Amino acid sequence: MTARIEKGIVGLLTRSGLDWTAKYPATAAALLKLKVETAYIDGELCGVRSDGVTSFELMQQASDGGANGLVYFAFELLELDGEDIARLPLLERKKQLAALLRKPPAGIAYSEHEGGWRARPGRPRVPGMRARVS
Repeated sequence: MTARIEKGIVGLLTRSGLDWTAKYPATAAALLKLKVETAYIDGELCGVRSDGVTSFELMQQASDGGANGLVYFAFELLELDGEDIARLPLLERKKQLAALLRKPPAGIAYSEHEGGWRARPGRPRVPGMRARVS
């Protein structure tokens, strides 16, 4: 799910282009707390249980009106305050995203970069997260 922040307005868009901002207002409100004028962030919205494990059931409950346990794991920064940083190398973009999310608001988390043997297909990016095969 991508997050577009533009001067006090947040849009949450699915990979297929659906606008889910109204479906997840707590996540949109948390993203508004970031100290940016504009930003385009790629991430994944996940339900996270109290033990830190992701839960598809929590995602379903949240989309039905509840918002407890949702975390937006940001893993890519493509634009920041009017600067198109998509052209920069991945690790530089990750560095800028990490700086932006050094002290993230509740419900937002930075997804660490993994490389080498750990970044193989089917392996989750976030500790405790189960891989999804589609």
